[in-house]
Amino acid sequence: MAFPYLEAVLGEFLLSSFLILRGKTKVSSGFVNSFMIFMYLFETYLDIRQHAALKLPNLPKPLEGVISREKFEKARAYSIDKSYFHFIHEAVTILMDTAILYFGILPWFWKLSGNLVAYLGLDAENEIIHTLSFLAGVMIWSQVHIMDLPFSLYSTFVIEARHGFNKQTIWLFFRDMFKGICLSILLGPPIVSAIVFIVQKGGPYLAIYLWAFMFVLSLVMMTLYPILIAPLFNKFTPLPDGELRKKIEKLAASLKFPLKKLFVVDGSTRSSHSNAYMYGFFNNKRIVLYDTLIQQEPLDL
Repeated sequence: MAFPYLEAVLGEFLLSSFLILRGKTKVSSGFVNSFMIFMYLFETYLDIRQHAALKLPNLPKPLEGVISREKFEKARAYSIDKSYFHFIHEAVTILMDTAILYFGILPWFWKLSGNLVAYLGLDAENEIIHTLSFLAGVMIWSQVHIMDLPFSLYSTFVIEARHGFNKQTIWLFFRDMFKGICLSILLGPPIVSAIVFIVQKGGPYLAIYLWAFMFVLSLVMMTLYPILIAPLFNKFTPLPDGELRKKIEKLAASLKFPLKKLFVVDGSTRSSHSNAYMYGFFNNKRIVLYDTLIQQEPLDL
């Protein structure tokens, strides 16, 4: 699902970049680069250890009698392919991020976005307008540059397809991307404007105000996402009456889980991977099952 711009990691990255550009932190690009490279090397070391474990041909003892040798080999081949892909993706990403910091691309783009604001006849001194212009360019760049789009296409239509998981068409892929961009355009400006306002007015309590805002925003998004946003990408239908529904409701009752609704999502339109999740607060909990999970085999509850 293409909805990347409200993710916490990117949000923190953009906010940190904005604070550096405004001069509210004295962290040098050299220090940031060194830290990024250190983390990359450390995580790569862990990935290499994991990759070596994936290449072991023997079925782990805890899995003996649980899955067949054939399923194990298929899962191992898929994991190894994903691991090789991950190494290449991370290497390109660290090179790109290092170059962006080393050559001062972000400050240059910040200045360029300010010039664009002035050219359009808007107030370039208004930090909210300037920041929105800056992030609009970052959003466009992040969708089409070498780190995202080509790798996403290869992962979906080569690796996933090679192992029989991909069910997504190229049209659906780009339609999801377009919807994600539209949602970012709709939701991004008010959120970014609020963050900039807090940075401007926060004073010595900036961190507390910003934390409180992000906490409330997270609760709101967790509430609205499954109700208003997720249905834009997938179709959710109530789980029909039957043995499976009775078993789930019985299990929920035995655990005192306040289950209110059961849904089935059409995950098979994009992938044959199976999944299930729950969401909701307090006494209003819901469970969503992927249709691929139901189609595989009877669920033993």
